[in-house]
Amino acid sequence: MSSPLTNPAGPYRIVIAGGGTAGWMAAAAFARFFRRGADIRLVESEAIGTVGVGEATIPQIRLFNDNLGVDEADFVRRTQGTFKLGIDFVDWVEPGSRYFHGFGSLGRGLGILPFYQYWLRYHQEGGTLGLWEFAVNSIAARENRFGHLPSHVNGQPTGLGYAYHFDASLYARFLRRIAEVNGVRRTEGKIGSVAVDGESGFIDALVMEDGERIEGDLFIDCSGFRGLIIEQTLASGYEDWSHYLPCDRALAIPCARVDPLLPYTRSTAREAGWQWRIGLQHRTGNGYVYCSDHISDDEAAATLLANLDGEPLAAPNPLRFLAGKRRQVWKKNCVALGLSAGFLEPLESTSIHLIQSGIARLLMLFPRHRFEEADIAEFNAQTDFEWEAVRDFILLHYRLNRREGELWRRCREVELPASLAHKIELFRSRGAIVRYNQELFNEISWLQVMWGQGLRPRDHHPLADQPTAQELAQLVDSASRQSRREADLLPLHADFIGSSCAAP
Repeated sequence: MSSPLTNPAGPYRIVIAGGGTAGWMAAAAFARFFRRGADIRLVESEAIGTVGVGEATIPQIRLFNDNLGVDEADFVRRTQGTFKLGIDFVDWVEPGSRYFHGFGSLGRGLGILPFYQYWLRYHQEGGTLGLWEFAVNSIAARENRFGHLPSHVNGQPTGLGYAYHFDASLYARFLRRIAEVNGVRRTEGKIGSVAVDGESGFIDALVMEDGERIEGDLFIDCSGFRGLIIEQTLASGYEDWSHYLPCDRALAIPCARVDPLLPYTRSTAREAGWQWRIGLQHRTGNGYVYCSDHISDDEAAATLLANLDGEPLAAPNPLRFLAGKRRQVWKKNCVALGLSAGFLEPLESTSIHLIQSGIARLLMLFPRHRFEEADIAEFNAQTDFEWEAVRDFILLHYRLNRREGELWRRCREVELPASLAHKIELFRSRGAIVRYNQELFNEISWLQVMWGQGLRPRDHHPLADQPTAQELAQLVDSASRQSRREADLLPLHADFIGSSCAAP
C-alpha cells in the first residue's frame, strides 16, 4: 500500500510543529540537505516553554554539526559550551563506589581480540593496573584535561572521543540561525487544531489559532510530551517502559559556575533516583531524576538543593514523564522527534542523539512521490530497535546495584528484557560482548558499565592465553604508557576553552 503526496508537482512541503532543540535540529538538517525543491516551515510559539537548562551529549553530535558545516569553536562559544569526555558515576553500585564511562578507545587489540580480553587475563592472574588506566579519556577526566591530540603519539594512533555540554536554548537559537539562513520560514503562534483528510487519514494542515492554514506533505511533530499530531491526532499509542525504568519525575535547576571546569558529566545515585551535574561556561546545570513512588516532590527538591555546588540561580523546574516511546514514531505522513517520540531518562545523555538518529533515518527513507508502507515500516522497526537497545543500556545501571532503598531493590528484582538478560549472561561467561545491528553503544561502553557496576566474568577468551607471560606484560605496559603519554599532551580543560572558544 502507498499514498501519493498531496502536491507532487510543486516543491516538497515539510512542516515542523514545534521548535526547541528537536524542531530546529530537524529544520537545520532538512535545509542543509534539501538545498532546492523543498519548502520548509517551522511553527512555534514563544509562549510555550522548552524543556532543559543544560544538555549533555554523546560523540555522534559532532557528525551532525560537521554535516551542517558548523565551526566547533564558534558553536562552543555561542552555546556557552564545554567538552565532555564521559560520565562519572558516583555511588551507583553502593555508597562510596565510583567508575567512569568514557568515550574513545581502551588499549590496543592484538590479533582478532580486543585489548580488554587480554586485560581480563592479566587481571585474573593478579595484575594491579585497573581497567581505566588504559583509557586516555579516563586519565584526562580525572585530571580535568582536554584538548585536541595529534593523529599519532609515539608511532601509535591516538583516540580521544569527546562530546559537548551546552545550553539547550542557546543551541536551538544557534541552529535557528543556520536554518533561516538556508531558507527555513518560521511562523510564530499557537496551533489551534490539526486538519485531517477524511478519506486517507493523512494530515492536511496545521490550523493556527488565528485561522491560518499551514498545509504540507510531511509533518514533523516536535510538540513535546503532548504529541499534538502523532498522539492527539493520529493516536499512535504509547509503549510504557516504566516497569523497567520507574523514575517518572525530574527537577532541573541551574546554579553558579564552580571551578574547576570539569570535562565530564557527573551522575550521583540518590535515595530514590540520581542527580546530574553538567558544567557550562556561565553556570552549572543540575537535576534530580526520581521515582515519585519512593520520595515526595518536596523531599526531592530538598535533596537537590542540599547537593548543589554553587548558589542556585532559579527555582527547581519540575518535569513529569513516563519512560517509553510511541508505538509508531512514523504514522501516515507524520514523524515524531524528540519528546513527541518518547522519553528515556538522560542517564547516558541520549536525548539529543535520538533526535539526530531519527532525522538521519528519515533522510535515508525519505518519500519521493508517495508514502510507501514498506519505508514507514522499516523506519519504525529501526527506531524500535535503537530505543530498546538504549533502554537496555540504561536499565543495566539500575539492575547491577547493591544499594539500600525501595527503588534500588525494585530495580534489582525486575524481570529483565530477554535482550539484556542475554548480554549479561554472555559477559558473565567469559567477558563476551556482542553488538547487534550497529546499536548505539559499543563494546567498550558496555564493558565499562558492566565492570563498573560490579559484574565479573568467570573466565576470558581462550585466545587471550596465547601470549606468553612476558608478552602479556609488555602488551599491558605499552598500552598504559601510551594512554599516559596522550593524556600528558592535553592542557587543562578550562585553559583550552579560554584559549580557543570562551564565550564573551
